[in-house]
Amino acid sequence: MKPLKDYCAALVDENLMPTALKVAAMVGSLLFLINHGSAVVQGKMTRDRWISELLTYLVPYGVNIHGQYISRSRKR
Repeated sequence: MKPLKDYCAALVDENLMPTALKVAAMVGSLLFLINHGSAVVQGKMTRDRWISELLTYLVPYGVNIHGQYISRSRKR
């Protein structure tokens, strides 16, 4: 249970967040355009699509934090 607790703490670690936010912005925006771009242009964004859009940004953030967390823990 400690690794999960440590990972959750890493999600808001001020040292890890800047890189993760940049990655989430770049990768999330690219994925958003690929997955939802036509719906935005056509005005067909539904509530479910907006929820999916949120996850489109959260997943790269979480993955990047995980990579930084693992890298940091291996150096110790």
